[in-house]
Amino acid sequence: MGSQRSAGRPSSGASLSMRTNNKLKRQALYVEQKKENDKTRHEERHRRRREEAKDPELRRQRLERNQTNTIEKKRVWDDVDDDKLGAVVDVSALKRRRLEEEEAKAAREADGVVDDEDNEDNDSMLGSDDEGKSDDDEDEDDEERMEKIRAQRAQRNPSLAPSTASTNLDLTPDSLAIEFKQLFGDVPLEFPKVLVTTSLNATIHKEAQEIAAIFPNSTYIRRTAHRYGHKYSVREIAKFAKNRGYTVLFVIGEDQKKPCQLTVVHLNGEDVAPGPTLTYTIRGYQPSKSLLGHGNPTNHYPELLLNGFKTPLGLLAAKSMYTLFPANPELSGRQVVTLHNQRDYIFFRRHRYIFREARKTEKNVTTADGSEMKGLEGIRAGLQEIGPRMTLKLRRVDKGIGKAGSEGEDALKWQWKAGMEKERTKFNL
Repeated sequence: MGSQRSAGRPSSGASLSMRTNNKLKRQALYVEQKKENDKTRHEERHRRRREEAKDPELRRQRLERNQTNTIEKKRVWDDVDDDKLGAVVDVSALKRRRLEEEEAKAAREADGVVDDEDNEDNDSMLGSDDEGKSDDDEDEDDEERMEKIRAQRAQRNPSLAPSTASTNLDLTPDSLAIEFKQLFGDVPLEFPKVLVTTSLNATIHKEAQEIAAIFPNSTYIRRTAHRYGHKYSVREIAKFAKNRGYTVLFVIGEDQKKPCQLTVVHLNGEDVAPGPTLTYTIRGYQPSKSLLGHGNPTNHYPELLLNGFKTPLGLLAAKSMYTLFPANPELSGRQVVTLHNQRDYIFFRRHRYIFREARKTEKNVTTADGSEMKGLEGIRAGLQEIGPRMTLKLRRVDKGIGKAGSEGEDALKWQWKAGMEKERTKFNL
């Protein structure tokens, strides 16, 4: 006797043992049942295709219902009106909400002024100070208010971010820009200069040289702890580098002969204290030679893609990486460096791209809404990974040069804690 759930459809394979005890007959019944199920599924699919061909709205509704409910879509934010460092808020949504509130407030104020003027006109018994004001002056005031409202609406650009993933550094909160004035300066550094070194007695010289080759205008210097040599601290190295025109100091840590930590110290300009310092952990480091079909890098300045940085802390990490590369990339090199943030893990990739003709089996390039992009019909982009490949995770942000070189109550700006990952739908970047 079959289960009630199988009513109206062929019985499941579990009920075949009750229909016959012969193994060969059960196998034949299973094959027959599978064919019947496939036939029903195909008929249903063709019927749905015919209906959607007549009414495209049905297909759109079906695709909306069939979207996968991922953790990124379940992401939660702090319900606060705060854009300081450490607040888990979507900066673009927060700015959009503030603009809407300002626009609504301006509209209410404009309506209130109009109502007051109407009341004063209707009440002719009261001596008003505005009796001497002409109608032309009132019209000019109304036009000025409308111009302010239009200006605020113009600031509300619906495409604050160019796409759903790219990071818009123009949305940096004022509190963050004031706290890190040198990092969020109006004029970016055209030629950043990077000094790369390792921890004491490190053996990952090849890996460190490969990481240093990613950044233009970089220099790698070995760091030793020989008993006859001076063991320079990170603060002494930072002072040495700053006096020689370097803008950023990299310190690569080692664990089991693999890169495990990356410390980025911003040295800033003259008469300005170094900082901030961002400390990352490195996971899954793969050198270029271990990547199948990898390409060889050239000396061209690469393009930079920053994806998925939405919170104030994420914008700080994105801006820190942004200052490591020249502001004017050399497009002739066709090299691109991607830093993609997903669930607080920053995936680092470096590729070379080429434009080619699309194959017959390939579709045209589409926009975010699924429509074909005009001007790119029959054109596709091919990628070749250059390497190296690694995954970064931000652990702490210090005001000065690391933990030892930061002083004051606000020396530690942010630090990762294990309790932050207790809620799986809440992320810091």
